[in-house]
Amino acid sequence: MFQKILIANRGEIACRVIKTAKSMGIKTVAVYSDADRNALHVKIADEAVHIGASPANQSYIVIEKILDAVRQTGAEAVHPGYGFLSENRDFAAALEKMGVVFIGPPSGAIEQMGDKITSKKIAQLANVSTVPGYMGLISDADEAVKISGEIGYPVMIKASAGGGGKGMRIAWTADEAREGFQSSKNEAASSFGDDRIFIEKFVTQPRHIEIQVLADQHGNCVYLHERECSIQRRNQKVIEEAPSPFLDADTRKAMGEQACALARAVGYTSAGTVEFIVDGACNFFFLEMNTRLQVEHPVTELITGVDLVEQMIRVAYGEKLPFLQDDLKINGWAMECRLYAEDPYRKFMPSIGRLTRYRPPQEGVTQTGLVRNDTGVYEGGEISIFYDPMIAKLCTWAPTRLGAIDEMRVALDTFEVEGIGHNLPFVAAVMGHARFRSGNITTAFIDEEYPQGFQGAILEVDLLKQVAASAASMHRLAEIRRTRITGTLNNRERKVGDDWVVTLQGEKFSLKVVADAMGSDVHFLDGSTMRVTSDWTPGQTLVRLMVGGEVLVMKQNDIPCGYRLRLRGAELKCLVQSPQEAALAMHMLEKLPPDMSGLLLCPMPGLLVSLAVAEGDEVQEGQTLATVEAMKMENILKAERAGVVKIIQAKVGASLRVDDVIMEFE
Repeated sequence: MFQKILIANRGEIACRVIKTAKSMGIKTVAVYSDADRNALHVKIADEAVHIGASPANQSYIVIEKILDAVRQTGAEAVHPGYGFLSENRDFAAALEKMGVVFIGPPSGAIEQMGDKITSKKIAQLANVSTVPGYMGLISDADEAVKISGEIGYPVMIKASAGGGGKGMRIAWTADEAREGFQSSKNEAASSFGDDRIFIEKFVTQPRHIEIQVLADQHGNCVYLHERECSIQRRNQKVIEEAPSPFLDADTRKAMGEQACALARAVGYTSAGTVEFIVDGACNFFFLEMNTRLQVEHPVTELITGVDLVEQMIRVAYGEKLPFLQDDLKINGWAMECRLYAEDPYRKFMPSIGRLTRYRPPQEGVTQTGLVRNDTGVYEGGEISIFYDPMIAKLCTWAPTRLGAIDEMRVALDTFEVEGIGHNLPFVAAVMGHARFRSGNITTAFIDEEYPQGFQGAILEVDLLKQVAASAASMHRLAEIRRTRITGTLNNRERKVGDDWVVTLQGEKFSLKVVADAMGSDVHFLDGSTMRVTSDWTPGQTLVRLMVGGEVLVMKQNDIPCGYRLRLRGAELKCLVQSPQEAALAMHMLEKLPPDMSGLLLCPMPGLLVSLAVAEGDEVQEGQTLATVEAMKMENILKAERAGVVKIIQAKVGASLRVDDVIMEFE
């Protein structure tokens, strides 16, 4: 077996590969840029080599710098992770020329499958079902509009060298095709150094389902069943699960066999993923093959018991697969939520900064399942503007799908992240969404269920009552503690009452808290009673309670007269007052937020790439105003209403912060 391997990547995937390599007794080498000098993958590797400045095009995707690190350390093999150079044919070929093993497929397979146009042609020859489209290169926007009209709207405009949702646009009209072509071309050039574009039919009511394959150098190829990846925003996956709640056994078998046929057609070895679009009638169409380890590989590992990274290393060393197709059964259900540094309340715009608090749930076996968290960050670390905004991948396993979802709900409520914007509230809300829980999902789920963007979850009344009972019990405990402190100072003790009014989410709950040594009985006006027990101490930010026989986990921060509570995707201002205080509060005026409708604010940290208007221009609703680039994604900012541009305050090329003013309107 290899004695030392280099991981040509960063973040959680570098940490993931290092973890398996260490378990196999293999020494590891990390590489890092200026921005990653103190990164977690650098800390846990046996060796680390600095490879350049923070931008990826000056460090992580510079082939010669990675090769230099290999020479310096004497690494025998290189694992590329995903992204960066993982699907770069020239990188794999350069390693082969050096006599260093690339822990992935042969360079020829990468070249054939890495190009979406070529891969579709090969798939057709291998009798793999493909999506109708135009497989030639498209030179300009006029040609894109012409071809789109011939295919028939809606169409998907895609970068030939694309991946990770970059360089992809859906167009429903000629204008959208024209604009989408240019944006896709720009993003593709920025992200991959390759601006070739193609167009295919966009399948309506689509589900994104992919097949994991694994092949060795001895002619053996198996599929490890499927993953459903339909919960996406901007063509980027957010939640994945295995298996799919939609596929039947026959369709699963057919997709798996076609995936293996495609792998064999290009002499594929190592782990790879064949992605399909599946319509409502279970017709499936080949999208692309990812010639690398996928972000969402943990859910496959959880239902099969196979360590995919270990198998990639063993295959690269020349070993045979230790199992046959019939050995690979589906055991239970697994969920994965990608925790991103992006603000769901601002249309998922990227967020950067320091993780002032990072406390993931405890990993391992629980009473009802299992929790796993793949991460590459730590408390106090920085989320940089230079790279993908992923913080962690939280995974759960249980015997059933609903069991895995409920396991995930508790794990998400237990996850504490502060200091940056993040999508924890959103993925928690999806876990409680009736449509998601039913399995009736498509890639349009987010657009259809959150058309105005995510504004936070609305909790049902029964759950609100549990929260109200919990908050009243917590508040009573905190009041007793405060009374004892002030009583010691003043030689007297203030009496803490039993009657409280809890206000949250527009509802008021009048209740009585009757405490004993073990907890509290909370009595509501409707005659119902809830038993609340907890070992919570005032000041702790994470609260674990048993309420009415059910587990409830909340994150809390103190505010005047109550708490800011976060659970199940909801953020609640919770007031706990005496009846007298509640009566007086009815007369207090609420402060209204300032009117910002006359300003175009930057929704994320990023670079102002272009301005489409000038001072004095009249603009109409929906008109493009400016383009901001962040984390290699172009974000086009459009007018929310008609108006006249009064002042432009930002210049093209400026680095902007969140809420910086770009322009003002009359």
